[in-house]
Parts: sequence; structure tokens; C-alpha cells
Amino acid sequence: MSWLPLESNPDYLQSLGVPDNWQIVDVYGLDPELLSTIPQPVAAVLLLFPTSDKYEEHKSKEEENLKKSGDVFPENVYYLKQVVSNACGTIALIHSVANNTDKIDLKDGDLKRFLQESLTMNPEERGAKLLDADGIISTHKKVAQEGQTEAPDCNDPVNFHFVAFVHKDGHLYELDGRKSCPINHGKTSDETLLQDAAKVCREFMERDPDELHFTVVALTGAA
Repeated sequence: MSWLPLESNPDYLQSLGVPDNWQIVDVYGLDPELLSTIPQPVAAVLLLFPTSDKYEEHKSKEEENLKKSGDVFPENVYYLKQVVSNACGTIALIHSVANNTDKIDLKDGDLKRFLQESLTMNPEERGAKLLDADGIISTHKKVAQEGQTEAPDCNDPVNFHFVAFVHKDGHLYELDGRKSCPINHGKTSDETLLQDAAKVCREFMERDPDELHFTVVALTGAA
């Protein structure tokens, strides 16, 4: 099963019940000066990147290390597995919002209901439940069809992937539905999340210097 690929769409969050004061904004560069222009607070950072051979090689090595150390992560880190193609954009947004419900007062709707019903599930069960979340699926499909470029067929190969970075209990977590568990990238805070996530984004880029198609956006709130 495949969904239509999703472009970065600033209206998608509001369609899912996220209040208007929370927005997706473009991050135009990862140096301190450009990062300082991003509105605060930043609740999550999302990276869109090409799934090249180098990415797959790094992912395999990372998975081997995770198996040796044990795939353990705090229960309060909301994580779901991706079990359908091209759903990574929606999953990254779900990860971003679900791990910030103490800051984001979701309106009643499909996303709030999905999070409430899946809260006690494991990552695999959450991934399976997303397949039955008709409201989220229809919103994803509508937004994908409204993208700036012509939407490809659901079964066309798409060589790009979204991941989210969030702060939880003083640590920076990479949430990638294609991995076995969240990846702990070390210490962070609400105030330094953007800068610390930017460092990890640079690592993605440095591992694949021949690729130019990386996009970084941030989920930010305004008073």
C-alpha cells in the first residue's frame, strides 16, 4: 500500500487541528546567523533528504549498533513505525506534534483522536492504526494533490524521506518511522533544540556530499 507523496505544505497542520499560532517555517541555512532568524519557540525540526545508498549504508550500521545496545527509549517519547510507502511526511508531523502536546493545544479532530486512541499502543500498533485513520489519510491525500508540483502516482518510487527531531527529557531524538526505534543524539533543551538538530542535519549532509537536495523546516509557535 502507498500514499501520494507529500510536499512541505504550511496549511497541512491546521487541517489536522493544530492551532494557527503553530506554523511550519523554512530554515534557509544551518549557520548560527540564519538559525537566529527562526521564530521561537521551536517545538520540532523536520529534515527532508534523499534516500541514497550512503544513507542506507549508514542506516544499516546504525541498526546493528542499536540491536547490540538494545532498542530502549523512554515511554513518553511518542513513536510510530511507518508501514506504508510515502507516509513519511505525515508521520514526521505526527511525531512533531505528539511529542509536544504539553505546548500545542490540539483542537478536537482526527489527529487529536488518533493520538488519544494510540497513546498506550506500541510503535507497530500505532503504525497499523494509521492505516485505518480515514480522516488523516483523506487530509494527506487532499494536501498532496494540492501540491505545487504535479502529484505522482501512489506507486511511483520516491527517493526522499522526512524525519523529525524533538526534545524530550533533556535529549534530542531523531524520529524516523523506518528505523527500529528513536535515535538519541545527546543533550538538548527547548532553547537549543534548533541548533542541536541543525548539527545532526549537517551530519546527514556531510555523509552525502554529492547530494544537494536537503530541506529543513521548523515547527514554531508564536504567543
